Amino acid sequence: MSSVFNERLSGKLAPTPGGSVYVDPSQLEWQPSQFPKIQMMVLYRDDAVGEMTVLLKWEPGAVLPFHKHPEIEQSFVLEGSFYDHDGICRAGQFVYRVPGSMHETRSDEGCLLLAVYRKPNIFFKSARFVAS
Repeated sequence: MSSVFNERLSGKLAPTPGGSVYVDPSQLEWQPSQFPKIQMMVLYRDDAVGEMTVLLKWEPGAVLPFHKHPEIEQSFVLEGSFYDHDGICRAGQFVYRVPGSMHETRSDEGCLLLAVYRKPNIFFKSARFVAS
């Protein structure tokens, strides 16, 4: 037996009360994003460090303007598809953006995706945008 298992059995280790936060998206409402035709449902957010996990609902014809990824971004498409200059990500597929990458993203048919951000995107027209 492992020592962790033995310690747990002897009462030295115990689960953290409140350490698991359960979120029921059916109890949340879609919120408008700063971009037309894109709504969001925030599942987790820590503004102090910039992290966010969000469901994004893109209507057909939605465009996420040119932006930079300061950290990795991960997206899993649940319905529909979206694309950029490198390719298209369809329902059941996953794409991640490497830190420092820049692009514009579009969806012709609309899509629903789960996105995980470590830092917020920096958009071309923002004061923080630096094309490096």
